[in-house]
Amino acid sequence: MNLEYSMEKIKIEKIMSDSFVSVDSSISATDAAKMMERDDVGAVMVLENGFPIGIITDRDFAIKITAHSYPLDTPVRRVMSSPLISIDSTSDLQIAFDLMSSRKVRTLPVIDEEKIVGIVTSSGIVKYLSKHLK
Repeated sequence: MNLEYSMEKIKIEKIMSDSFVSVDSSISATDAAKMMERDDVGAVMVLENGFPIGIITDRDFAIKITAHSYPLDTPVRRVMSSPLISIDSTSDLQIAFDLMSSRKVRTLPVIDEEKIVGIVTSSGIVKYLSKHLK
């Protein structure tokens, strides 16, 4: 089976996880990191007035906070990755793959009608493909 053809047939809604963590943009980086550890996630969606505006990842902590010596009580809005690179649930896997590759991201929030409905990660894609493309 042609992998590229298969990726065009698989919709994001089949791959995405509907379990994700979101925080208000005013929360401290320390509190966001504690949530990430507690929930065992590598990324947290950042909301402002309930609207998704960014994402903070374990990589943001490693690079932005550590390398730039931001205090741990820095609001996540200051260290989040923004603008938010996202995808909708009806897009196909090939689009997600191309977007993640070209933008060098490992996590894509899935947004429908301005609300986060899930998340797609590079590890989630690998797990899905290893189960379904044999």
